[in-house]
Amino acid sequence: MVKRLLDTTARDLVGYGRKDVLAAIRGSEGRTIAAEVIAPAMAAVYDVSNPELAAALGADVVILNLLDVQRPAVSAVEVADPADVVREVKRLTGRVIAVNLEPVDPRAQRVTEDEFGPAGKSGRLATQENVAAAVALGVDAIVLTGNPGMGVTNASLARAVAATRAAVGDEAIVMAGKMHAAGSASEAGPDIVDANALEAFVRAGADIVLLPAPGTVPGCHEAQVRGWVEAAHREGALTMTTIGTSQEGADVDTIRRLALMAKMTGTDIHHLGDCGYFGIALPENILAYSIAIRGRRHAYRRMAMSLLR
Repeated sequence: MVKRLLDTTARDLVGYGRKDVLAAIRGSEGRTIAAEVIAPAMAAVYDVSNPELAAALGADVVILNLLDVQRPAVSAVEVADPADVVREVKRLTGRVIAVNLEPVDPRAQRVTEDEFGPAGKSGRLATQENVAAAVALGVDAIVLTGNPGMGVTNASLARAVAATRAAVGDEAIVMAGKMHAAGSASEAGPDIVDANALEAFVRAGADIVLLPAPGTVPGCHEAQVRGWVEAAHREGALTMTTIGTSQEGADVDTIRRLALMAKMTGTDIHHLGDCGYFGIALPENILAYSIAIRGRRHAYRRMAMSLLR
C-alpha cells in the first residue's frame, strides 16, 4: 500500500515504481502540484537550482523543460558525468522528476514561425532515441507536449504516445497533451483538444493527459475543461491541468483563482509553467497555489520535510 503523494518522504519515493506513483497521485485527491522549470535557464537564486527551489516551495513533481537528453544539463546542478544530472536532481529534491519531449508535426499548419528555446532541438524531440535516453537518465515520467510555435498536433501526440509506451513499458509514466496551441493553427483556443483526442491519447498508452487550466488558453472555461477531465477519467487516465501561458507570473490573487477553478474541474495534478521569470514560476505563486488547493498544513509540511526522513 502506497502513501498519498503529498504525504510521501524522499525515502518512500525511492521505492515507488510507475504504478505506485500513479496510485499516490490518485490518492491525493487533486492536491498534487507539478512545477515546470527550464533546465538550462540560469538559476533564479544563483547557486540553488530551480528544481530545488520549486520543490522547496511545495512542488510534488518537477518537470524539466528544454532538457537536451543527448547533452543533459541543469543550471546549478553540478555533476562529474552529465548522464547523472537527472539522478542528482532527484537526490537533491526528493521529488518525482519528469522531462518534456516534443512530437513536432512537420505537416502542422503553424500559426507563427517563431520557435521556443535555443537553436539545438534534436535532443528535445520525441524520438525513440530520445525516449530511451530519457529513461537511461532516470526520469520518472516523460511528458509529450509542445513548446510555443513548435507545431505539435493532437495526431502527432497520439502517435508519440503509442511509440513511447512501447519503448518504456512499465518503466516510466507517460503524460501527453498541450498546454497551449503549441504552434498549431487548427488546434487553438477552445479547439485545442476534444474528447476523441483525449481518448486516443489514453488508448495509445497515456497515464496522464494534459489540459489547459480554465482561465489560461482563450475560451477554455471551467465547464469545458471539466468535460475533458471527465472524458479522460472515464478512460481510466489521470489529468493535469496546466498553466502554460506565463500566468505563472501573474499576481497571487489570479493564481488562487486559477487554482480553485482547476480544482473544480476534478483534475488530479495542478501544473505551473516555467516563465514567471524565465525559467521558473514565481516562487510565491507556487506557494500560493499550494495553499489554495491543500491548505497551510499540507503546504508547510511539504516545504519543511527533510530529505533525510
